[in-house]
Order: sequence, then C-alpha cells, then structure tokens
Amino acid sequence: MAQTMKKRISLLLQDIQACTICQPTLPLGPRPILQIHPKASILIAGQAPGRKAHETRVPFDDPSGDRLREWLGVNRKTFYDAHQIAILPMGFCYPGAGKSGDLPPRPECASAWRAELLAMLPNIKLTLVIGQYALDYHLQESPFRSVTEAVKAWKEFWPDRLPLPHPSPRNNIWLKRNLWFEHDLLPVLRRRVKTVLRKGTILKK
Repeated sequence: MAQTMKKRISLLLQDIQACTICQPTLPLGPRPILQIHPKASILIAGQAPGRKAHETRVPFDDPSGDRLREWLGVNRKTFYDAHQIAILPMGFCYPGAGKSGDLPPRPECASAWRAELLAMLPNIKLTLVIGQYALDYHLQESPFRSVTEAVKAWKEFWPDRLPLPHPSPRNNIWLKRNLWFEHDLLPVLRRRVKTVLRKGTILKK
C-alpha cells in the first residue's frame, strides 16, 4: 500500500511539474513548488511561492520562512523533510507582484490539484492555515471573515487545524498590535509540533 501511494504521488508530481494551466498569466512562467510525502504529519497550507522561491525552487527560503520556522520551533532540516512536513501552497507558482505585495495565488491551481494531493496525506495531524486564501479553502465552515478574526478564535479549530497570519515582515505591525499571539499561541503551537513530529526529530539547534 505504501509503495502504491508513493508511486501515485510520483506520477501526480510529474503531471504537476508539467502543468501549464496558468502559463498565460504568470510573469515568470510556470514553476510549481511544493513538498509532499504520505508520511508527513504536518501540513503547511500557504498562499503561493514568492519570487525568491521561484528562483531557488525552495519554499519559504526567505525571511518569512525564517519566522515560520521560529514559530514552529523547528530547524531547516526538519522543515524541509517531506516525510514530516508537507508544504502545499494554494497556488504552486509565483503569481507576480502587485501594488502592495505579491498577487493572489491563481485559483486554477487548487481546483486542478488540491483535492487529489490532500487525499494522499493520510497521516496529517496538524494543518497550518496561513493567510486568507488558505483559510477560505481549509476552514470553509468558519464564520470569521478575516484572518485576524480566525486567528483570535484559534482554539475553535485546535488541535488539528490552526489559522495563522502570514509570517512575512509585512505583518510586523500586526504582530506588534497582537502581542498575545507570541505570548499565548506560539508556546502552545511549539508543544503541539513537538508532539506531532516523530520521536528523535531535531527541532532547534
């Protein structure tokens, strides 16, 4: 069964890497970036890769990733271990820059691939829902209209799902205005991550 699942994922990833659905709208062309393995126990549901990720093909390889790893209490080795952490943004390709940051993830991506990919992650125990577009997909039943409202009500989704603000430096003002996030939520998150990940995992050096 495990070998069958790995083969299915491998074939699906080949199809995703060859995807051109959004090619006419992508300023740098398609370059899908994701991380998945059926043994993963944590899912990071983000927005879309940034320009640096597009260049390096490494998700969250920027200050946002540094902050996210700090929030989780994990090092880079653990973060990029697909056997432990799956990274599936709502859009797999860099969407281009807008007036106040990157453009939204292309909606075609989720409708084409997301349900099938999520079905190949049977061991997820914690899903981190980052940003509005991920919230709209993964917390569809949520009555909260904004990310801030959802994050403030995080206990309603705990312990299997957790809405988070984007870890981008652009959110520094939000973090300063919501000190409870660091004081109250992050310690609980780090304990949960430590529990969910396999024994023997190196979290932080």
